[in-house]
Amino acid sequence: MASSYEAYELLERIEYLRKYLIEVASQNGYTSDESIQVSQELDKLLNVYQKLTTSEDVHRIRKKSRSNEQRGVC
Repeated sequence: MASSYEAYELLERIEYLRKYLIEVASQNGYTSDESIQVSQELDKLLNVYQKLTTSEDVHRIRKKSRSNEQRGVC
């Protein structure tokens, strides 16, 4: 599982690329090769972040569920 520091770094990179994409698209157009390349890289990072947060959420839910079962809470 990734650390919160790794998730933070990933979010920092996502935010940087988001701003960079806006700049590139404004200067070169939304369909320029550079805009498309940056957009695809941003998409990949967003997918990684979504998988990371989803898997961490599932892990926390399972852990909490097991804890509740041990205490007899439904």
